[in-house]
Amino acid sequence: MSFQAYLDNAEKRTGITPRGFLDLASGKNLTKHGEIVTWLKTEHGLGHGHATAIARLVTKGPDFIAEHHTEGVLHLDGVAARS
Repeated sequence: MSFQAYLDNAEKRTGITPRGFLDLASGKNLTKHGEIVTWLKTEHGLGHGHATAIARLVTKGPDFIAEHHTEGVLHLDGVAARS
């Protein structure tokens, strides 16, 4: 599964876009990978793989993810924004 697919599927499960998760994590001052994974699993019901992908997005940042995981294209504003 591609990195973007993990983000898209997490959005489908929760209704929260990747950018929304970035904003929520920032608002909670979550910066450590493990604490972000725990928060996503407990408060948003995500599985480990989806939580890990979002935690990596939060801790590494969108630019890093776009460069290293998505061949330069990363969609943060949700599936509907691409339609």
